[in-house]
Amino acid sequence: MDLTFIYQTFIQLLPGIPLTVGLAAISVVLGGLLGFIIALLRMSPSAPVRAFAWFYVQLFRSVPLLVLIFMIYYGLSQFNVIRESFLWPFLREPYWCALVALVINDSPYASEIIRGGLQAVRRGELEAARACGMSGALLLRRIIVPIAIRQALPAYGNEIIVMVKATSLASLVTLMDVTGIASSIANETYRPIEAYMSAGIIYLVISYLLTRTVRRIEHRLSPHLRAPVMEQDSLLEGKTV
Repeated sequence: MDLTFIYQTFIQLLPGIPLTVGLAAISVVLGGLLGFIIALLRMSPSAPVRAFAWFYVQLFRSVPLLVLIFMIYYGLSQFNVIRESFLWPFLREPYWCALVALVINDSPYASEIIRGGLQAVRRGELEAARACGMSGALLLRRIIVPIAIRQALPAYGNEIIVMVKATSLASLVTLMDVTGIASSIANETYRPIEAYMSAGIIYLVISYLLTRTVRRIEHRLSPHLRAPVMEQDSLLEGKTV
């Protein structure tokens, strides 16, 4: 095991971090928005709407991300309608194909997480808000969404980390993210262990930072988990004494 080579490879992989983080961030945001819409459709009183949302979740949750990337990157170009449409300047680029696949792959999982958070809002809290005069968008913004986010955040934090690791498959369509650069170095030097170990260290650091960030956000959104101000002051006084 050559530690010097691992360090040099680690430095060479750093330029791929912005692409990896950018793909993960955009796919999580867009996938979350699409998942929120699908979650609302799954809770719709209309049976056909619920059936469509259920089919969407089951379909794209069953298709592996690798297959989805290949279908979008290699498959869509087979249709003249796509090549002649305004979407072709985007869909012929590997970045946009990988991003579309990541968003579609993330959306059904985000939908189920968000739906679970929405269903975790207790009926008593809704009745209390309506008794205070809240309804419609105000009820959704002040009561339902904050509680749903707090309930869904731990599971969605795991989904964010999963999406960071899933971006490694984008290297299979020529994107030079962390994994893409590591693959290139491994092919040139015939030292895959050191190259991929350096990539693994980067993914480990990113996952750790994301875990700490999600935990901090969860702590701020959960006042009942924090010690009261008077209790904190007494603890500080006890330490000073």
